[in-house]
Amino acid sequence: MDSKNILEASGLNHWFGTGDARKQALFDVNLTLRRGSFTVLMGPSGSGKTTVLTLVGCLRAVQDGQVTLLEQQLNGASEAELVALRRRLGFIFQAHNLHESLTATQNVVMGLQMHRGVSDAQAQHAAVHALGLVGLSDRVVYMPGNLSGGQKQRVAVARALVGNPALVLADEPTAALDKDSAAEVVDLLKRMGAARGTTTLLVTHDNRILDRADRILTLEDGRIVRIEDRG
Repeated sequence: MDSKNILEASGLNHWFGTGDARKQALFDVNLTLRRGSFTVLMGPSGSGKTTVLTLVGCLRAVQDGQVTLLEQQLNGASEAELVALRRRLGFIFQAHNLHESLTATQNVVMGLQMHRGVSDAQAQHAAVHALGLVGLSDRVVYMPGNLSGGQKQRVAVARALVGNPALVLADEPTAALDKDSAAEVVDLLKRMGAARGTTTLLVTHDNRILDRADRILTLEDGRIVRIEDRG
């Protein structure tokens, strides 16, 4: 594996279902992510974008092909090894998945729950700091119900980044946002990535944010049909 890469996937195939209902979702997908890069994986609904994300994010077992993440092979990795790798990743989803009964700070603290050896005081300090980095210093004790859609997604970004992940995987994080909020969230991810050396893979069908990408991969019917380097 090239030391400049954080992820290398080759010949990735994936199926859902069994027997006569078995259907192939990915066909010979090859994907490389350079450290510190901001890559967009786009394509229509049902093209396989989220399947790719869950495979490289250790949320689904690799069936066929080779995937190396953070210098470790995912093929045949044990559950303990996959859990350890997931601790080094940050996840952001279209539905911000905030707990409505918790404050912004408490939601971000949850991003550190898988990190052993972090005291409650350290987690609280890190969460408040992360919220400050995303421009929410004045919202740390707000409940999600009192935040706008863009602010909620920024809390989700803070939660994903609070543990200093090597790789952030974002699944349609701007789909529910207006144009300005969408640009704000993507610019925030790019800025934080540049400052921390974090790599980002963002899945989207949102054409409004493509000009922010270093690389754009287009997926159609489970196949990568176009690669555009912009960085």
